[in-house]
Amino acid sequence: MQDVISLAFPFFGLIFLGYAAGKFKKIPEEGLAWMSFFIIYVALPALFFRLLSETPIEQLTDPSYITATTFITYTVFAIAFCIGVFATKGNIRESAILGIAGSYSNVGYMGPGLTLAVLGPAATVPTALILCFDNTLLFILAPLMMAIGGSGNEPASKIIKLILWRVFSHPFILATIAGVSAAAIGFKPPLAIDTSLKYLSNAAAPCALFAMGVSVAIRPAGRIPLELPVILVVKLILHPLLVFGLLMWIGGFEPIWVATAILMACLPPATNVFVIAQQYSVYVQRASSFVLFGTMMSVVTVTGFMWALTHGIFGFTITPP
Repeated sequence: MQDVISLAFPFFGLIFLGYAAGKFKKIPEEGLAWMSFFIIYVALPALFFRLLSETPIEQLTDPSYITATTFITYTVFAIAFCIGVFATKGNIRESAILGIAGSYSNVGYMGPGLTLAVLGPAATVPTALILCFDNTLLFILAPLMMAIGGSGNEPASKIIKLILWRVFSHPFILATIAGVSAAAIGFKPPLAIDTSLKYLSNAAAPCALFAMGVSVAIRPAGRIPLELPVILVVKLILHPLLVFGLLMWIGGFEPIWVATAILMACLPPATNVFVIAQQYSVYVQRASSFVLFGTMMSVVTVTGFMWALTHGIFGFTITPP
């Protein structure tokens, strides 16, 4: 257990350091904008491109892994959405926010930091693939469900264009496409560029975790909805167990890839839950509660899954790097 705590403390320590800084300094949310830009548009894309481009192309072209993990994310969305329909008495737009809160992990800010710390560089490829396709699923589901729920009178063609733009303009997805393409043709960047990419890659995880803590600190918690504990159980416990079950049922995946899927699935709801709620002016105050309390609860649940992975509970044992 001491080894697990040694792994978990730096990870959550950076989040709580950011949280403390956000509470102590009282810097407006606009002050976080440049750090968020650096993380999303520069550091994390550099990390994904560099490590994907160095990966054998055969590891990147097997669709079974990403099909399974994305299917489970959608399945958990459907479960949380149904809970939302019951809790909100049929409000589709609010139920959609609950569906996203129950299925969309904080794969951007927290995912790479956790998987690389626990599993090492071998987890980079499955981390990038899950991050890419889970984001794509979110970009499709959010505008689609809001349109079905009557958030506006936009024609279907405009909604489709919006979805395509968000998918193919997102820096994570562009970096993944570029990295896979580089791996396919065997492209190696010049030494100076490769060194710059390494510097940026090393900054990605600590900056993302610190920014995650700040973003949670500066947003209001809002009132706690009755459905919050149920949705968080779905997100923090059911999601990783379902993805483990499906991957083991399909079989043939390396333990590192299975462990990566479990860790990515057990992460708390992403801050995008709050951002989407703000964008559509629905469930805003309560959405921030899911991010705040989900992050707090994940200290226990994520550490528990880390312990299980390093002690053979899932049928294989992961040795931290």
